[in-house]
Amino acid sequence: MPLMRVETNLELTAEQEKEKNAIFSTAVAEMLQKEEKWVMSLVESGRTLSFGGSVEPAAFVELKSIGLRETSCAPLSAQICALLHRELNIPADRVYIEFKDAERGFFGWNGGTFA
Repeated sequence: MPLMRVETNLELTAEQEKEKNAIFSTAVAEMLQKEEKWVMSLVESGRTLSFGGSVEPAAFVELKSIGLRETSCAPLSAQICALLHRELNIPADRVYIEFKDAERGFFGWNGGTFA
């Protein structure tokens, strides 16, 4: 049930958001070694966002997954920053990432939880 939410101040068309969603979904599945059928990806562009007092391109990313370990966060940060640089041309030093280990019983799906 990995979830990656990308909020950025870049202006993307609806078609570009769909394209990036597909790319990010596949990338998250590969990064976390999980089946893509469980991955949710959200791209929210055109957000009012500043970083360091500047409105140059920037992003906030939330990555949530059951079983996410702290030891995985640094390598995942490098991979996510590289992905955002490649796909959105956002420099790594303009990205914040929040990692969350989702507890099975606190994440719902299909009328139940993953517990």
